[in-house]
Amino acid sequence: MPKYRLMLGAGLAMLSAMPLNAATLFMGSYPDRLLVFEESKGAVTGTIKLDTGLPTSMQLSDDGKRIYVTTITTSGIEVIDTATRQVINKFSLNDGTTRYRFWGGVPDPTGRYFYTVISKFEKGIDRYTVSKPMYGVIDLKLQKVVRTAEIDKEDERSGGWRAGYKVSPDGKTLYAFGEKVAIIDVATLKVTDRIDLAKPEGTGMENVGFGGTLDAIRTPGQYVSLFNAADAYVHNKMFGMARFDLSTRQFDFTPIGPAPDAMAGLQVTPDGKQAYTVVTNGKYGNKRCEFWHMDMASNAVLDKAEFPCRSRFRLGMSTDGAKLYIYGASYDLEVYDAKTLKHEVTLDLGYDTTGAGMVAVE
Repeated sequence: MPKYRLMLGAGLAMLSAMPLNAATLFMGSYPDRLLVFEESKGAVTGTIKLDTGLPTSMQLSDDGKRIYVTTITTSGIEVIDTATRQVINKFSLNDGTTRYRFWGGVPDPTGRYFYTVISKFEKGIDRYTVSKPMYGVIDLKLQKVVRTAEIDKEDERSGGWRAGYKVSPDGKTLYAFGEKVAIIDVATLKVTDRIDLAKPEGTGMENVGFGGTLDAIRTPGQYVSLFNAADAYVHNKMFGMARFDLSTRQFDFTPIGPAPDAMAGLQVTPDGKQAYTVVTNGKYGNKRCEFWHMDMASNAVLDKAEFPCRSRFRLGMSTDGAKLYIYGASYDLEVYDAKTLKHEVTLDLGYDTTGAGMVAVE
């Protein structure tokens, strides 16, 4: 297995074995780029320019052929062809008097529409008018917002800025995973049902994006991730694994244990047997960050290991499940061995990465 050299400070060199995968990782970076990281080389080999600005989220299509990127600078969407690494569609929702703000979202199965939560800012003669958060439908062909609907007050946090989203295989139902799971009819943009499961709180990360490519098992028609719930008697908060069938709206929730202060991200190995998350307890000087290694068959925590906390970060995994990545809001990528949970090497990416997430393409 080849060795890769990393220069730290004034000539300090480290050597580390990296996986020989042929996969490509895409990460957002300041001010307007996607980084192209080749796992086989352990290095950034190129960038993709985003004309609409700073990337805030990425979503891989179910067939793996498109990456949908949202940007905050001009409230834009750019669509990347994963085979050619070219931008095949791009536009900004802003114009001279109207601006929008949205953070993430999800395309429908056809790739025609993009669902999100959106706010509208309209410039008047003497003031700006700001709308309440709304469910929004963006037509990617017409390149504009075509429908909106106000969010019920009780669902504002369920379908908030950093909720995770999934669309049913038939394109008729939108799921917003936030403080509750809101089930939304896309024809009317009205909530038809609510489930009292909450996504675990983030660890102070920038843009904790649940429901993205690496935050759930990529099984067609299913969504599997970590959730919090409270028992019906003394209301103690517990965390566990929930499995949703996006077609039937059925789910099962298996409690694992008492909920920690915060946890985020669920990285699952390709065989679906092992999973990893990041858990944080305490704050500020007492903050403690740990990897938790879980068995998917028994939903049991097998192993834990502490690692140095960052103020903001994301958890990723190599496509073969052998390495764990800590990255975001920095110029480096920390690599850990998934079996031992030991730090291996810190790689210099050469770019300041955002919290837009990580998309892996084989």
